[in-house]
Amino acid sequence: MFVVLLGPPGAGKGTQAQRLTTSTGLLHLSTGDMFRENVREGTELGTLAKSYMDRGELVPDEVTIKMLLERITRPDAAEGAMFDGFPRNVVQAAALDEALQGRGDSIDHALLIAVPDEELVARLGGRWLCRVCGAVYHELNDPPSRPGACDTCDGELYQRDDDRPDVVRTRLEKMKPPADLIDHYRDADVLREIDGERDLDSVTADLLEALR
Repeated sequence: MFVVLLGPPGAGKGTQAQRLTTSTGLLHLSTGDMFRENVREGTELGTLAKSYMDRGELVPDEVTIKMLLERITRPDAAEGAMFDGFPRNVVQAAALDEALQGRGDSIDHALLIAVPDEELVARLGGRWLCRVCGAVYHELNDPPSRPGACDTCDGELYQRDDDRPDVVRTRLEKMKPPADLIDHYRDADVLREIDGERDLDSVTADLLEALR
């Protein structure tokens, strides 16, 4: 079984990927981890990828897909794999489809963890830090007892620029799955949208149900 896991920053994709791999035996395949492993081990593809990264360039899709295809031949991918971080656009999705078809495989499920933008901004933009001791708080998940003051040392709390709501909104627009990528999997009849606004256990249950 081959699965594409989709979702914007703050949707809980990383947490859910860990839960799903534990329950299903699927290999969680993050392209970032895969790049680092190949570079660390000095593989031919890793050396090639590093040459692009050292120049500050994106690793070509062809190289990334070759790494993916090699990785899913290993024993720990016997049950299949969950792709996380690739594809990022419809061109990459089409290239991955073609590569998998060349070996008699295909994407069986594309799972989109959907969360409204305002909820994502609240999740990602609610972090505050203490100027004195560095303690971290969150407006929703772990608020201080008194607004603006650290519970530990009474220091002033501040918000980093990249945690400000307006900056978070801009980052979301750049990083959430594009509409044509979602449509690509919808047209292939493999897309399943999961309500990611609920508690972790409910989201996990729906994801597992979609894979059945």
